[in-house]
Amino acid sequence: MPTTCAPPRIETHLMKPTSIVASAIAAVAVLALGAGAAYWLHAGGPSASASSSASDAAATTPAVAPAQPGAVAALWRAPLTDVAGNPRALDAYKGHVLVVNFWASWCGPCVREMPALADLSRQYAGKGVQFVGIGVDSKQNVESFLRKVPVDYPIFISGFGGADLARSFGNTAGALPFTVVIDANGAVRSTKLGEIVPDDLRHTLDAIGPKSAT
Repeated sequence: MPTTCAPPRIETHLMKPTSIVASAIAAVAVLALGAGAAYWLHAGGPSASASSSASDAAATTPAVAPAQPGAVAALWRAPLTDVAGNPRALDAYKGHVLVVNFWASWCGPCVREMPALADLSRQYAGKGVQFVGIGVDSKQNVESFLRKVPVDYPIFISGFGGADLARSFGNTAGALPFTVVIDANGAVRSTKLGEIVPDDLRHTLDAIGPKSAT
């Protein structure tokens, strides 16, 4: 079962709402079939056959490098929009522990992990932790997807440029999903390429503790 997707060019994935919903349903169906992993290339197919072996899963997931200097500053000033098309900037969340999830509507692993992210967002809402999603996708795709599959944390849209932003945090392959945890002082505390492991993310957030920007 694929655990990451590489973002293709946005113009090749302008999906109709029915197609987006079908993809979400298909992703859930795939989840029920069992474990395994393959890395999806820009061409749209897996680079390796699915395997139930955890070692195979690790082998097919691209490595993550250290975040580049200035990555967080670039995130604060990134030109994002909300689903309504209004310009937004993530610097509004400075001083909060921030969980940033890069995703796309056409990425099955991204869709699969959304319920877990939403659940964690609710669990940590009163602890100074803010979850946000950055759609490496078109406004049309994201808007259509969220009408059918609501998410209760803020979703912003970066377009294909979001892949470069993710790369600045060490995601050299530009693959999805990709999750970054930033503490209240603006330090990168963890990065995760591929679907999150909820217990691991809880451990990271609990280790950070309540927000304490200095």
